[in-house]
Amino acid sequence: MILEHSKNFEKVRKYFEENFWNENRIHLAVGRWITEEEYEEITGKAYQNPVT
Repeated sequence: MILEHSKNFEKVRKYFEENFWNENRIHLAVGRWITEEEYEEITGKAYQNPVT
């Protein structure tokens, strides 16, 4: 089974792995560049909605 990722998933993952973006920046990309599930895949942590 092939898992399809968002258009920018690989770019965001690379930025995180190369320490260009921190976890907070990845969190801000959710809903814009990546999905909540992709956030979890990239960071290894559960996505938490920000408290408003």
